[in-house]
Amino acid sequence: MRYTKKLLLSFILLISPVFCFASVQHLTVTAVNELPFGRLNQTVVISANQLQELGKVDLIRIHVKDAAGRELICQAVDTNGDYHPDEVIFQADFAPHQTRHFIAYEGKRHLYKAKQYKAYGRFVHERFGDFAWENDRIADRAYGKALETWKEEPLTSSAIDVWCKRVKKLVINNWYMMGHVTTDTGEGADLYTAGNSRGVGGNGLWANDKLYVAKNYVKSHVLTDGPIRVMFQLKYDPFNVSGNPVRETKRIALDAGQNLNHFTSYYKSANSGNLITGIGIEKTTKSISEVRKGIPVHHSTLSIERSPTRILRKDVDAKHGWITTEQALSEGKLDCAIIVNPKDFIKVTHDHKNELLLARVPKNGVASYWAGFTWSKSGQFKNYDAWKTYIDHFAQELQSLIQVRVSN
Repeated sequence: MRYTKKLLLSFILLISPVFCFASVQHLTVTAVNELPFGRLNQTVVISANQLQELGKVDLIRIHVKDAAGRELICQAVDTNGDYHPDEVIFQADFAPHQTRHFIAYEGKRHLYKAKQYKAYGRFVHERFGDFAWENDRIADRAYGKALETWKEEPLTSSAIDVWCKRVKKLVINNWYMMGHVTTDTGEGADLYTAGNSRGVGGNGLWANDKLYVAKNYVKSHVLTDGPIRVMFQLKYDPFNVSGNPVRETKRIALDAGQNLNHFTSYYKSANSGNLITGIGIEKTTKSISEVRKGIPVHHSTLSIERSPTRILRKDVDAKHGWITTEQALSEGKLDCAIIVNPKDFIKVTHDHKNELLLARVPKNGVASYWAGFTWSKSGQFKNYDAWKTYIDHFAQELQSLIQVRVSN
C-alpha cells in the first residue's frame, strides 16, 4: 500500500508541471449576444489585461480559433497612439441570445495576405492630401489642407465625402491610380459631391441656431490599418464658435462588414462643458430629373454628374437615437444614417445645406457618434425599410455590446 501511494504521488508530481504549463498556453474566450436578434460581423474585443495569463506576449502574435478549430483572422489594435497594441479583435456572427466559445493563444507573427484585408485607409498625397478609407461595404474620404488653395477648384470643407462601391474588394488605390474616380467601370464611382456641406457624418458645433465647422484637416495619424479595422485621427486648426476658439481632433474607425463609421470628436475649448454637436447629412433642392438630366442610360465610360437629390424619405427615432434618410443619385439611391447615444439626443433640425441631428457633448468634451450609408446598386439591402431595420438593430447593439469573458 505504501509503495502504491508513493507511486501515485510520483505520477502526480510528474504530470503536474504539464498541467500548469498547459493552463497558460491558451485561454477560453466566451462571447455572449444578449439581444433577441442575430448579429453579423460582430467585432469581439479582447483587452491586453484579459490576456495576461498567457504571460508576457506580444499581441501581434495572438491567434484565435472558434469551437470547431477554425482559425479566425484577428488584429492587434493600438487604441492610444503609443505604437504598442493594447487589444486584439476578431469577428464572428451570433444567433439571437447565443453564447459562443473561442480559443486564444500565442503563435507566429501574423503575415496577412492582401485578399484578407477588409478595411484600409491612407493619406493620399497625390490628391491634395485627402485621407481616404474603406471596408468591404463603403468608402469615404476627408479633404486635405492643400485643396483649400487649388487654383482650379478650391474647396474649404471638413465634410465626409462618399464613394459608392458595387464590390467587396478594396478599391481606393486602384481608383486613384487609374484616375477614373467619377466613372463607373463596374466597381462603382464617386457619385456624390459633398462640397462644403457635412456630407454623410461630418459634424460641427451648434450655437445661436447656427452650425460652426472646422476647415480642412491639417494632419493625419493612422492608429491601425486592417485587416479588420482601420482607425485614424485627423487634426484641425482651431475654429471659431460664436466667439469661442475650439480645437478638434477627430478619430474615425471603420470595421469590416459594417456600413457605419464610428466618429469621435475631441474638443478643447474654454466652454467645453456646454457644447452641442450638429451631425449632418447633405440635403439639396434638386429633383431626380434635374440630377439625371442629360445623363445617358449607358454611361460606363462617361463621367457621371455627382449630386444627390432632395431627401425623399426621412425617419427619426429619438428613443434609440437615430435618423435615416433616402435620396437619389445620378445612379441608384443613397440611404444614410446617424446614431448617437439616446441620452445625448436633443432633436433633428436643419440648416440650408444639411439635415442635422443635434446631440449634447459630454462635459469631457468628447462627442461620439456613428454615421454611414448604403448604395442601392451595391445590393447590400433590399430597400429603405431593410436599411432602417439594420440601423435600429445597430443602435440597440451599441447599447448591448457583445459581452466577453476570458478564462483558462
